[in-house]
Amino acid sequence: MLELFHAMMKEEWRVHSTMFGSLSFALFPFMIFGIAFMGAFLVPLMQTTVPAGSLTFMIHGSYLMLGIMVGGFGLLGNEVMNRRFGQASLLAYSARSLPLSEKLIFANFVVKDTVYYFFLWVLPFGLGYLLATPWTGVPLTSALLLLLTLSLAFLYGLSMIFFLSTVYARSKVAFWIFLLACLADLAAISLVTGANPALLFPPLLLGSAFTLEHLLVSCLLPAFLFIVSLWLFLPESVGSEKTYRDSFGPLAKRLSFLPNPPLAAKDTLDLYRSGSMIGQTIFSFILPLAVIWFFLSLLGPFFPPHGLLMIFAITAGVIASTMYTWVTMFDTFGPYACLPVAVSTLIESKLTTFAILQLIPAAFIAAVAILAGEAAVLVPAVVLGLSVSFYAVAVMAWLAGLSPSVMVYDVKVLAWYLVLTGIVLVLFTAAAFANPYYALASVVLAIPAWWFIQKAKVRWDAVDPAGF
Repeated sequence: MLELFHAMMKEEWRVHSTMFGSLSFALFPFMIFGIAFMGAFLVPLMQTTVPAGSLTFMIHGSYLMLGIMVGGFGLLGNEVMNRRFGQASLLAYSARSLPLSEKLIFANFVVKDTVYYFFLWVLPFGLGYLLATPWTGVPLTSALLLLLTLSLAFLYGLSMIFFLSTVYARSKVAFWIFLLACLADLAAISLVTGANPALLFPPLLLGSAFTLEHLLVSCLLPAFLFIVSLWLFLPESVGSEKTYRDSFGPLAKRLSFLPNPPLAAKDTLDLYRSGSMIGQTIFSFILPLAVIWFFLSLLGPFFPPHGLLMIFAITAGVIASTMYTWVTMFDTFGPYACLPVAVSTLIESKLTTFAILQLIPAAFIAAVAILAGEAAVLVPAVVLGLSVSFYAVAVMAWLAGLSPSVMVYDVKVLAWYLVLTGIVLVLFTAAAFANPYYALASVVLAIPAWWFIQKAKVRWDAVDPAGF
């Protein structure tokens, strides 16, 4: 077990360092460290407008969401192996040639990803805040406690999405029953106590009143979810055969109004047959946004009228832009290299499929607006969310081409993405807070989005694709 874990850790490092170069990838956690270190000096300024407790909610909510996003292993089994590893021959395929069970391999895979992304995302942030304590005046024990609670928040997101994924793989009916039961419990807690259920999040309770009992409870729950998830895991052979009727021709004809109908049909079939159309919508979009809504609602009193819905729409737009990774994760450019298909043609096709998928966030934002009693500003919220999504995906296509899910760990790519999207988000957040109908002006983002897409086509046509 330990040898396999060690080999998987080295393999993960070698894959990323080969993609970006050892130095570039090694600088990624240092960038997270720097952001936390500098951000620690801004906390006193932020507390003049937002209470310290609300900042704590936001940070823990962010790391809970990070755990959910990292833990979105898809629908497990075949889906995990194919999506994560593609055509590469990695240790995850060891069950084919070595006397190792698929459950043992997958258990090591989960532990490896947990440890790997902890050192990549969580520890650098905690250390950055910790090392700033001599200058910020924050007690050392408080900084250490924050590192502990952020680690637990990350593990809660990871274990929760892992558990839900395994239940979904076992039985979709059981998944929906369990999910609806959880939502009903949260609603009952809110009605009985009159408090937001997010306030009962164990890491938050541990941070506000540290005791050994709280620590034990906070650690036992994610451990229990991990153990149950591994027990429920249903291994499927990655070499299993599935048969589908020919749908490509008829679907290509139905999509003839789109650019490059054959490629659009292929992307649609990839999403449908892999289960990602439903699985990704649940695990990579709806669940993260549901968590974000719970934590943002705690800040409602500090937002101007309609501000909560507008900030949620912007957040939904940013997450919706990651749908571009859904349609780029199934294949690489390698098989197309011997065909008369340019990289720019593939980018255009993927963006077309992405545009169709934007019906999901549009409907979701509209539903939230209605349920929150904000139907009067439904249209500005939807326009703002979609505008942000299309702008962010255009920046992503320019920076990462057909490999957004891996290029995000290139320090230069992530830095440029944060700057280019951050400026826009700040400007339109301020405009929407001033007047929700100013959010309609976000349609002007179509101009820079179109410019970035044209630049992306030219840029990636001139680059020899790396194949990942």
